[in-house]
Amino acid sequence: MNVPPRLPAACRSYAEFASGADSHAALFRLEDLSFRIAGRTLLEPLTLDLPAGRIIGLIGHNGSGKSTLLKILARQQSPTSGAAYFEEKPLEKWGHLELARRLAYLPQHVPLASGLLVRELVALGRYPWHGPLRRFGKVDREKVEEAIELTGIGPFTERLVDTLSGGERQRVWLAMLVAQDTKCLLLDEPTSALDISHQIEVLSLIGTLSREKGLGVVLVLHDVNMAARFCEEIIALHTGRMIARGSPDAIMTTSTLRRIYDIDMQIVVHPIKETPIALP
Repeated sequence: MNVPPRLPAACRSYAEFASGADSHAALFRLEDLSFRIAGRTLLEPLTLDLPAGRIIGLIGHNGSGKSTLLKILARQQSPTSGAAYFEEKPLEKWGHLELARRLAYLPQHVPLASGLLVRELVALGRYPWHGPLRRFGKVDREKVEEAIELTGIGPFTERLVDTLSGGERQRVWLAMLVAQDTKCLLLDEPTSALDISHQIEVLSLIGTLSREKGLGVVLVLHDVNMAARFCEEIIALHTGRMIARGSPDAIMTTSTLRRIYDIDMQIVVHPIKETPIALP
């Protein structure tokens, strides 16, 4: 299905954000950014600003370009054309350690942590600050303890990471990113393979970290209801194009969700939290 790149009237457009309608400064700025590989276009030319200090969800069907966009923001892959700016500096101009002190990325499939204790994995988040030759100092220890406290993993800091449940492991990886002490978290499907209770636990934790540490968060989510519940802003992609952007209330309409997912959904309101819920 070919979907035109225009935004639905119900959603705030890029022009509205660029004109100053949003009070947050730009964390990322993209100008005609695109990505192609093996003759396929995975991301059509994209121009937008991502504000700092907010939780922004990327949604869309499989293959819509969500993870591709996140990897470009994390500098895990380079765009085919266009430009990306982080804190108004070209993304490719940032030094490796300099960028790692400002931006942390958690892929969907995290590397193995066999043989590592929880505390040791969290401490790896301090690498951008002390590097391979400097000693682990007082500030490093304080940041590790702060991360452990904020993520609530104190009871199992001396356990091996690979003995933990899925939800516990995700909290430990988030703790490592918190110890990294950046201003931005990029998270690719942080709730994948988790049961519903652990999904809520992890997303609630991300919200708490964003509020208490002033972090900007960009995360890929498959569940539109979780995105509506925990994100302050949602960007929807379809076949590599941005087709909708706005608040959860703006995105959670029958017509907009039909454009995103190609199916009809009914919108109801949560009886307690009063947030919109989509039912296929």
